[in-house]
Amino acid sequence: MANKEILLVVEVFSNEKEIEKEIIFQAIESALETATIKRHVNQIKVRVEINRKTGDYVTYRQWEVVAPDPSCDGDVEFPTMQILLEVARLDNPDVQVGYIIEEEIESVEFGRIAAQTAKQVIIHKVREAERRKIVEAYKNRVGELITGIVKRIEKGSVYLDLGGHIEAYIAREDMIPREAIRIGDRIRGYLQDVRSEPRGPQLFVSRTAPELLIALFRLEVPEVGEGLISVMGAARDPGSRAKLAVKSNDPRLDPVGACVGMRGSRVQSVTNELAGERVDIILWNPTDAQFVINAMSPAEIQSIVVDEDKHSMDLAVSSDNLSQAIGRGGQNVRLASQLTGWELNVIDASKAELNAEAEVDKIKQLFIDQLDVDEDIALILAEEGFNSVEEIAYVPVSEMLEIEGFDEDLVNELRGRAKDALLISAIAAEEKIETAKPAQDLLEMEGMDTDLAYDLASQGIITMDDLAEQSVDDLLNFSGMNEDRAAKLIMKAREPWFA
Repeated sequence: MANKEILLVVEVFSNEKEIEKEIIFQAIESALETATIKRHVNQIKVRVEINRKTGDYVTYRQWEVVAPDPSCDGDVEFPTMQILLEVARLDNPDVQVGYIIEEEIESVEFGRIAAQTAKQVIIHKVREAERRKIVEAYKNRVGELITGIVKRIEKGSVYLDLGGHIEAYIAREDMIPREAIRIGDRIRGYLQDVRSEPRGPQLFVSRTAPELLIALFRLEVPEVGEGLISVMGAARDPGSRAKLAVKSNDPRLDPVGACVGMRGSRVQSVTNELAGERVDIILWNPTDAQFVINAMSPAEIQSIVVDEDKHSMDLAVSSDNLSQAIGRGGQNVRLASQLTGWELNVIDASKAELNAEAEVDKIKQLFIDQLDVDEDIALILAEEGFNSVEEIAYVPVSEMLEIEGFDEDLVNELRGRAKDALLISAIAAEEKIETAKPAQDLLEMEGMDTDLAYDLASQGIITMDDLAEQSVDDLLNFSGMNEDRAAKLIMKAREPWFA
């Protein structure tokens, strides 16, 4: 190959593949280096340098400067690629260990074998460059909606042709279940990830992500795209049903109506794109309880009990409405839970009322027993939302004075009785612990001694199960205990769990 032909190859590959010329030059240099090495019997190091303007190239043989190797009697381990420091300094006194010494040698003819090697290297380099180019082009588009034509289907997974020899991959688990997809279909997906990998797919798309639903509404509803309507969240049972929470940033605009469209045209377009997935448009509300009521639509909620600690809500619905609230296979309540972020429990309203009455009776009896008050006062406290003696003892006086019929003397008397009841309870609990005896399984456990068992029991650790629930740090407070022994005792106590 003449030098001008090298420039011609670089020009052609660069234009056809839209690859930088420098990458093609490097590929040809690599091929020439390989051809030069193959021409020698012994393994050598070479470097080929092509003039980017003229196409002329020069070949250099390389040696690495090394210190004497004691295992080789002071010589070098690889004579064809290494040179001793003292020998190298005969020509260049400034050379150091690790330097590379080069010497120009005869360049190989760019014959058939070299050309074939160059072709393989160029193809490999071009593929690498193309894959890097794809990653660079799409890495800032993660989270966007992309459209492609189904190119092939393999074991339920789909490869999309995005144009320009670019493919996207939709894994089987990211496809809508039972969706009829054929080669040549044009479908949309949500770009979840872009990864630079030497082989295999790089663009990962999902048809099941809730973000796809949001992106489709942003496309179909101009008010969402313009920011007049905000999408606050989405939950999907892909291919079956979905819920979308929206709010209006303009008080004159109905967000639900805008998303549904004239005669349902907008929501129907999204449904058609998602293989018939029915979409409920939910009005978002800053009040969690009201948002949950909206999310449970079309079911009607009669009452809600909120448990902030467990981040859950009990929803009471009528017996006739119970199946609708739960949905087929629990679908409605599950989607509402995903959308709102609350754990939702649907219960029959009649049963909920009985449960509430039983809970009030239980709390009322607690106050009668521990505060020594009559039934009327105990009932008032229970109906006002007091659940424990601790609340009565430490709730602000002003809050209790708001209760109708309660004056300052009564409030102070109740608070005093509550604190006395708590003190008596604490003393009784402490006495119980101090006189506690270890259970037989704790006494007989391997590695346990009697003194330690009684010491543990005095702190409320009475059985092997009690010990199994402790951490190493919890046991370090006991005398004669170190981390190793604490860990062994805990693991021994946990053996029944694994058995």
